[in-house]
Amino acid sequence: MTRRKITLALLFFSLTAGRLLAQQGEMLIYHPIQTDKEGNIIPWYNADPGIAYDHDIRLVWNFWFNMRRDMNGLPYYMNHQVWNKEMDDPRGIGGDQFMMAISSWRLLYAYLGDENIKANIYFLADYYLTHGLSPANCKWPDIPFPYNTLIYSGIYDGDMRNGKDVAQPDKAGSLGLELVHVYKIKNDPVFLNAAVKIANTLAANVKTGTEDHSPLPFKVNVFTGKTVLLKLEGGTGKSTDTAFYTSNLTPALQLFFDLIQLHEGNVAAYKIATDKILSWLKKYPIQNNKWGPFFEDVGEWSQTQINAMTCARYMMEHPQYFPDWKKEVKNIIDWVHVNFANDKWKKYGVTVTNEQSVYPVPGNSHSARQAADELLYSYLTGDTALYINAIHELNWATYAVDVDGKNCFPTDEPWLTDGYGDYVRHYLRAMAVFPMLAPIEDHILSTTSVIQQADYKDHFKKYLSVEFSKPDTSNVRIYYRTYDKDGTEIIKLKNKPSAVLLNDLPLKEVSAGEGYSWNPLEKGGVLSVRRKNGNRIIIVE
Repeated sequence: MTRRKITLALLFFSLTAGRLLAQQGEMLIYHPIQTDKEGNIIPWYNADPGIAYDHDIRLVWNFWFNMRRDMNGLPYYMNHQVWNKEMDDPRGIGGDQFMMAISSWRLLYAYLGDENIKANIYFLADYYLTHGLSPANCKWPDIPFPYNTLIYSGIYDGDMRNGKDVAQPDKAGSLGLELVHVYKIKNDPVFLNAAVKIANTLAANVKTGTEDHSPLPFKVNVFTGKTVLLKLEGGTGKSTDTAFYTSNLTPALQLFFDLIQLHEGNVAAYKIATDKILSWLKKYPIQNNKWGPFFEDVGEWSQTQINAMTCARYMMEHPQYFPDWKKEVKNIIDWVHVNFANDKWKKYGVTVTNEQSVYPVPGNSHSARQAADELLYSYLTGDTALYINAIHELNWATYAVDVDGKNCFPTDEPWLTDGYGDYVRHYLRAMAVFPMLAPIEDHILSTTSVIQQADYKDHFKKYLSVEFSKPDTSNVRIYYRTYDKDGTEIIKLKNKPSAVLLNDLPLKEVSAGEGYSWNPLEKGGVLSVRRKNGNRIIIVE
């Protein structure tokens, strides 16, 4: 174990010490605040973060999966952006609602191995592709509309604020990227072909950005090809055209890179587009922190934490494109602290995170994102200054989950974007970086590839994989299959396995290169599997 990991592990155990002496405080959303003996906030369900986080994300998934259907036969979340138990909310979906859900469910499927999660991914992708894309003969063809202007039509055809025929190119990039992931899970070319079409449209419209105009506009009429104008006073005090600017371009950027790697689509155009987007990000928002709009329901210029930290995470996960990422990411984090820090619960040892400049309210998803991203920064750099508040912020965000799994802002509504797709993934990302935050159970926490199949011992009777060479699975703890034959997985286990097989052949326990390594924790441990030429893994009791 490295010095950095030892230091962070000690921080973790210092946070969990003495929690049997926890105290109850004021109500926070659904639950009375629980604290440790020092008065710092701990999760509402259990003092052990691993147990509490796992419990909450399971509740959230179950609420989503069992959500009631509307009169048009679709699940409620396919028609609305806010949950309402008593009556249907009159608003349509959130702009990134389905993409965020697919993003979280992909990670959650690997973590739980529940085939219902994978089925929901396919359902969301299938339905959106058949009911939500711009016509092939328009000027911005084959990209998703972010809103259903007729709520129960089952058709997505415009923008919440700007009406029919208006799309948001940054959300198209998010869908395209998630469709590549769905293709890699199912090996169905339908999803890849749709991703290619989205990428072709975006690449054809990427411009050389300026300080006030991003390489792709925020909103565009797909038929006229014109940016939808909304002249307002901006954050700089001068007239700013919101529709011309958004910095939420890393999903589109990664979509291009993924298709280039797959040798699919208009690769030459994607290379030009990636150069323009990367150059613009490096020259403007990463330097001046002008992150701009993300949310479809806001009609004026607004700085957003989601844009800033989405870019920061991308930089940390792709340092090859950002040589000075440590300094630049820290600058972004500091900017978020200055502009979005909320000290209302500081007496409980936590500063949480507001959503955006025109709507400065604390959000469960935004706080969880900030925490997960700061944990990644702490892990990569060894800077432990951010660690304690990040854990407290994750603890705080658990209070957004009710006992039935519905999820709500402290001062607002149960958003079906923030509370579900843009919530679960941040806890799973935090566990992947610091596995001590995961429960002492068997869970795949991360992969450099995409998990196509995940079978856990407890699920074998219900979801028995047909890929085993023999029907006896009595000594198998986990079977999983990945898209890529090269890659690395991080897996939390209750105890060290007796063997790890790659394509039915035993891997060696080694510290580097192809094989596996075992890092024991106080309870359980972490298995790292490194593959060079195989994608079917069996972990043996």
